[in-house]
Amino acid sequence: MAVAIRMSRGGSKKRPYYKIVVADVRAPRDGKFIERIGSYNPLLAKDDEKRVVLDAERAKHWLDNGAKPSDRVSRFLDAAGLLKREARNNPNKGKPGEKATERLEEKAEKAAAAEEAAKEAAAAPAEEAPAEEAAAETPAEETAAPEEAAAEGKPAAEAAPAAEAAPAEEAKTEEAPAEEAPAEDKPAEEKAAS
Repeated sequence: MAVAIRMSRGGSKKRPYYKIVVADVRAPRDGKFIERIGSYNPLLAKDDEKRVVLDAERAKHWLDNGAKPSDRVSRFLDAAGLLKREARNNPNKGKPGEKATERLEEKAEKAAAAEEAAKEAAAAPAEEAPAEEAAAETPAEETAAPEEAAAEGKPAAEAAPAAEAAPAEEAKTEEAPAEEAPAEDKPAEEKAAS
């Protein structure tokens, strides 16, 4: 018969209390046991002497007879000096699980997509820069027209509308050549009315 030294839970909900027992390995956790050799109360302070109560003589007897302690009980026995417990190392303990790994991958993909979009957006204004330069030159020409008018002796107010009207007339002539004839007739009629 295989025997284990383990803990059996007692107490009430959210108020655990454990008995340290020697039991058959096939018996249920809180079921039948061979002998009770101590107790453990996790609600007490760590430095409290009643937190872990252990009958050292009986524990040594069962260890000599081949009883295998659980991990937690082996910690208690090591603290009592009855058993030398080897430190365990679980390198996978700190690694994230499958779902967390998937979330990290999705987040990395989104970040990469955002970086690509930012690079494309940065590249797009560089291509649009010549158009902006051309737009910047147009107001310079408009401001030059009033200066030329002032040099000729005309008031700036008369020169500015003329400068603005000239590009508009050129745009009309480029878009619709058929409308040129009526456009020429209208100014003649306006001149006659004045």
